[in-house]
Amino acid sequence: MKLLFLLSGEHPTLPCSELSCVGEVIDSRPQVAVALCNRADTVSRLAMTHAVMEYLGECPADTRSFQKLLKDMAILAPGPFAARVKKIEGTEITGTAPSLERLMGGAISGTVSLDHPSVEYMAICSIDRCYIGKVLCSIDRGSFEARNPGKRAFFHPGVMMPRVARSIVNLSLVAPGERFLDPFCGTGGVLIEAGMVGATATGGDMDRFMVRGTRRNVPGAGLFLADAGNLPIKDGSIDAVATDLPYGQSSSIMATGLESLYTQSLEEIRRALKPGRRAVVVTHRDIRAIASPIMGVCEFHEQRVHKSLTRRVMVLRS
Repeated sequence: MKLLFLLSGEHPTLPCSELSCVGEVIDSRPQVAVALCNRADTVSRLAMTHAVMEYLGECPADTRSFQKLLKDMAILAPGPFAARVKKIEGTEITGTAPSLERLMGGAISGTVSLDHPSVEYMAICSIDRCYIGKVLCSIDRGSFEARNPGKRAFFHPGVMMPRVARSIVNLSLVAPGERFLDPFCGTGGVLIEAGMVGATATGGDMDRFMVRGTRRNVPGAGLFLADAGNLPIKDGSIDAVATDLPYGQSSSIMATGLESLYTQSLEEIRRALKPGRRAVVVTHRDIRAIASPIMGVCEFHEQRVHKSLTRRVMVLRS
């Protein structure tokens, strides 16, 4: 199935990369992507997508081509419909979004109902292309806010927000029923998101206080107290890993320093992972030079959190 995605604008590359957990991306522009997906019901796990559509067609980003595409498509709405246009900054098409929506409304056969449509059609105009789709669903981003870390039974400052935690779980490509590991589980935020996509969540931390707290937040997870450089995990028994490595000088670590910790933990992650599977590692600095001799670096993303913290996201393959 060919699907069209309206992506979040909060990061230039992560939203599109996250789609790899539901299908194969075959085309993309800022805030829009087209992917081949075997099952449309898997898209609800996405964290950095606004809307998912059945792909209907595309054309160059100019009004004449847009009108011609609509005429050639000859869309017949099955019920009252609404036509929406999303113009992404930098698009080459002229005219306002309302004027383009009127063009769409006039070209689609059926009754327009902006307040109570039974079907919604959307055009996304980004740089040099316009894409048209029929909306299948919108992602409930409010559910992530409802899982704000401050609302959990156990809270500790500085933890990853649920939407980011879900995105790194998705980047790991873990599937329902597979075994997922976070060797620096902290308060369990990543484990929560892994469990919500159907994975069997396993987590560890060398801080007994954190493990006890995580048991309150994620009672169904398999938890252990251990140094990430010596995991109580069998070789090749884990399907996917996602973790936020310690970065502050006050972090409790058993290794002699951060670089030693990174090296030892990455070696253990590689040992625990099944061959060819992914580990998503978040750090405060670029450690590709440390990671690349141990595992293959597939992707690297940078995300500025605030003036003193830029989050680096590496996707590694065992």
